[in-house]
Amino acid sequence: MTGFLAANAPLVVTLALIVLAIVVVGCALEGFRIWTVHREKMATALNAQAAEKAAQYAANGERLEARVQVLERIATDRGADLHHQIEQLRDTRAVN
Repeated sequence: MTGFLAANAPLVVTLALIVLAIVVVGCALEGFRIWTVHREKMATALNAQAAEKAAQYAANGERLEARVQVLERIATDRGADLHHQIEQLRDTRAVN
């Protein structure tokens, strides 16, 4: 057997390097697969977070729009006492 290895040493070394290369490439591909799965999970989490923030901004926008409508109604109502209505709004706001 020693004679066979000695006679075919370059072939044995080449085969060992090929097997080693296959193992290294396999490990690298598995690492890439794990990284890709992780990136997909992170993207999903970021999308959910962005959707939540968008919903919060929309709710805040609706609340601000309602407040502007009240102020517009007060400012355009010519027969109302502006100071009295502002005080009424402050009173109801303090209660809530």
